[in-house]
Amino acid sequence: MKHLLKASMIGLFAMLITFSTFTAKPLDTQAAGSLNIEAESAILIDANSGEILYAKNADLTLPPASMTKMMSEYLILDAIEAGTISWDTTTQVSDYPYAISANKDFSGTGLTQDKDYTVRDLYNAMAIYSDNAATVVLAELVAGSETEFVKMMNKKAEKIGMKEYKFVNASGLANSDLGDSRPEGTGVNEDNLMSARSTGILAYNLIKDHPEALDVAGTTQAEFDGKKITNWNWMLPNMPGYLKAYGYEGMDGLKTGHTDAAGYCFTGTAERNGQRYITVVMKTASEEARFQETAKLLDYGFNQFKQTELYKAGTEIKDHESLSVAKGKDDTAAIATKEAITTSVKNGEEDKYHLEFKVDEDKLNKEDELVAPVKKGDKVGTATLVYEGDNLGNINGGSYTVDIVASEDVEKSNWFMLTLGAIGDFFSGIFTSVADTVKGWF
Repeated sequence: MKHLLKASMIGLFAMLITFSTFTAKPLDTQAAGSLNIEAESAILIDANSGEILYAKNADLTLPPASMTKMMSEYLILDAIEAGTISWDTTTQVSDYPYAISANKDFSGTGLTQDKDYTVRDLYNAMAIYSDNAATVVLAELVAGSETEFVKMMNKKAEKIGMKEYKFVNASGLANSDLGDSRPEGTGVNEDNLMSARSTGILAYNLIKDHPEALDVAGTTQAEFDGKKITNWNWMLPNMPGYLKAYGYEGMDGLKTGHTDAAGYCFTGTAERNGQRYITVVMKTASEEARFQETAKLLDYGFNQFKQTELYKAGTEIKDHESLSVAKGKDDTAAIATKEAITTSVKNGEEDKYHLEFKVDEDKLNKEDELVAPVKKGDKVGTATLVYEGDNLGNINGGSYTVDIVASEDVEKSNWFMLTLGAIGDFFSGIFTSVADTVKGWF
């Protein structure tokens, strides 16, 4: 937002020279501490496991500018998935977003009143070109007003585990720019706020729940209202013209942002050979710097880590290969991991991981046994992946955890065998009591 056009071809040429070092150089010996990310805060996340691989002031709250729109995208995609609206639903522009659209200081395509726009076209304008007015139009469509939409934004943030955040409008503009049109209940001097960690949580959940968001976020150019709009994410491959110099292999999202208060910020994501990373840089010095610092983070991820299946689905936990079963045809049930455990492993550190098992106490009787019948696939506990190095944690707030399930059926024993067992236990108890008494005589 408030994106400034380059003044001259000289400026463009200088920018290309500045960015000539953008292409990744191998960082085979680089440590996280030597990255020197020139941003107020930053984070690097394994998008598959949620493991945090690098963090700098990750809990510092800052204005996210148009990165706010990721939450707006989330709620709009939720509404489409729920059937409340569809991509083909049409709506018109009310006076408030029209006034935003008419302000040339804001990022916008120039919307027209008394015209039907489809959700798809407005979403493209928002996600590709960072159009503020289109965002407000969609917010009004989904929630009835931006005020109600902001309530939805904050509720969603809480639901997905964001900690450091505050949403006061849908677009990411400062409320001071909106004046009396700002959402009710928000102050004129308030701004949206997110930390790099919370922004990472938002991006992680957005692409997990709505991977289709990347189809739009990764679009370099599109047609809107008879005009061509170009993505502000210059790191996308195949960008037009001089912007090709910024292209980064595998990049397909996610959202840029800029205001005077926020500086230049960017949430990026790139995938290579099934290995996807999410990056956030906040308050960098320039439009180019946010991409340069993102490239550093991604280079570190792709060069220093390898997506590794540490444990296959069906792996038995050492010393916890089975659980005792009461009232079953078998006395034990084999247990194992429900799914494979895959994460980004730093080069040479494959042996620094192990699993810790925790049984679900609610599934056991007073004797710490499962009770038959036990069905294959029944959850009996969890296994947590433990890294023995410098652990920065998981974006989900805990650790990388998978379910432990029964890997075989254990049928309930018939009434006759259960009765015999009970009789046997009864006489065994008498025998033990008598034996203890006799021992007492001597």
